[in-house]
Amino acid sequence: MKKIILSAIMLMGLTFAAQAQDISKNALGLRLGGNNGFGGEISYQRKLATDNRLELDLGWRNRSNYNNNGYDDRAIKLTGLYQWVWNIDGGFNWYAGVGGGVGSYSYDDNNNNSYNDTFAFAAGDIGLEYNFDFPLLISLDFRPEFGGNGYYKNNYGSDVALGLRYQF
Repeated sequence: MKKIILSAIMLMGLTFAAQAQDISKNALGLRLGGNNGFGGEISYQRKLATDNRLELDLGWRNRSNYNNNGYDDRAIKLTGLYQWVWNIDGGFNWYAGVGGGVGSYSYDDNNNNSYNDTFAFAAGDIGLEYNFDFPLLISLDFRPEFGGNGYYKNNYGSDVALGLRYQF
């Protein structure tokens, strides 16, 4: 029985290894979502191994009259994620990752009071991507973020985002 279980585990491991997709060495582009209004992030991916990569995203925002309450809101955040990539079929991949980041925000309320703070957060990531024959990578992912030192309501924020990256 132990030999059968061990053989099954080894066979599953070989199956996942055989499905590994060669990912590009570098990818640079935009990740467009709605994480508490960040909207756009400059995104960079760096290949670390055959099926692993590092993703760094720099997001910012500057909004007036946030939620119709008269607040002027400014924020910047840096997110880093370690990702595992698995091939589905052809150019389709799925990926998952973990990481975190830091940020800073400030806002002025309608009584001319200013508030500033920094925050740190833990993040996860799961998504689908398509690697075209030319150097374009398009992705759709979900990213939950926990923590935020009061920045996120109930210390939780998440978004769904579309990524467009040039691969080189």
